Amino acid sequence: MEKQLQYERQIVRQLAEQVAEFSKEAENEQIIQRWKDVNALRKPDRSPVWCLPGGCWEEIIPSNTLVCQDPWLRNIEYKFRKDLHKHDIGDDTVFAPFFSVLPVIDIDPPNQWGVEVGRHTASEAGGAWGYDPPLKTEADFDKLQMPTFTYNHAKTLRELERTEALLGGAMPVELFYGPGFDSATLGTAAADLRGLEQVMMDMVVAPKLVHKLMTHMRDAKMRSLDTMEASGLLKPNNTGYGDILPSLCSDPVGSEPIDGNYTLANCWCAGNSQEFDQVSPAMWEEFLLEYQKPIFERFGYVCYGCCENLTKKIDRVLSIPNLRIFVCSAWTNLDIVLDRIETDYCIMWRQKASDVVFPDDTSAIRRELEKGIKRLQGRRYQIVLRELQTLRGHSDRLHVWTDIAKELAVKYS
Repeated sequence: MEKQLQYERQIVRQLAEQVAEFSKEAENEQIIQRWKDVNALRKPDRSPVWCLPGGCWEEIIPSNTLVCQDPWLRNIEYKFRKDLHKHDIGDDTVFAPFFSVLPVIDIDPPNQWGVEVGRHTASEAGGAWGYDPPLKTEADFDKLQMPTFTYNHAKTLRELERTEALLGGAMPVELFYGPGFDSATLGTAAADLRGLEQVMMDMVVAPKLVHKLMTHMRDAKMRSLDTMEASGLLKPNNTGYGDILPSLCSDPVGSEPIDGNYTLANCWCAGNSQEFDQVSPAMWEEFLLEYQKPIFERFGYVCYGCCENLTKKIDRVLSIPNLRIFVCSAWTNLDIVLDRIETDYCIMWRQKASDVVFPDDTSAIRRELEKGIKRLQGRRYQIVLRELQTLRGHSDRLHVWTDIAKELAVKYS
């Protein structure tokens, strides 16, 4: 048993050494500069291209190909093997010169809300699920608790020490305590607690309940951010490293603090309104955006949007404090976005995953990319492919898509 464990630790260290070398490559520095330029609204050498395999990682790296059996080592091995594959794809992934350890945060109550979120799960792995929300009646709202968040120094130190002992000289280890990508996405938690369909009904027949729920979501998020700032450990999330998406890699955000204690004004925040996609602009603003804005105001830069259609909501999105990146999904009308947004913002142009992985002939992929990139020429934009659930047997499709996107980004740079 001990011999197997030592073998697994050695495998992880070897993978760490390979990934650490990626961070030293001249190309990695070029990638970082590319993201910095586009997010500063400067002209990059070409627009950055990035893809997230997401739900199709199991096709790319089947679980039965992983060496480690120890759960902790297995998770780290999986992370490093993903890095190796992303390097092989050749998109504008940013590779960190260190391994990030997240802090241990104690939440009271442990389930965060004082009620248990449930789901009706599918009978098959990977299938659809249905909401089983705990807030089924108005009386249930009284069961909600306001969570408290406490940084656990002792447990965090132990996690740092065991990670440093594992990676040794293969890769430095650093603590990262900072805001995650979707720091202001309140709709997902609201739908989990009340049910998505019921939230939509409530906006019409019981609006006070929605306001009560969204107030709770906003205040809970503000509490977690207060804890982060008060810790004195907050680090800016503009590096594009680790769990922070490269799309937010940028120049330093805000002014350098005199006392060395960073605040959220030195960080990026992202939020979206996917659960409110089918809601009118006025109702989306009343029941979601107005609750997100106080969160956005605390940050230096904001990225807004995901897969939702924002075509009829552009003006209100532009009212978001500190907005820098407007996410134009495959369902948002790019021409209208370009008419309304000039050079004051960076556009994250998101691709439709099904249009990339399903065609057997990749000529359609090239045609659609070229059509959009031609229209985007002269603007500051990112080309992003996410939400993939399958490669449909096309194991090289992400490589092909990346190569085409990079080629056309150069052609129309």
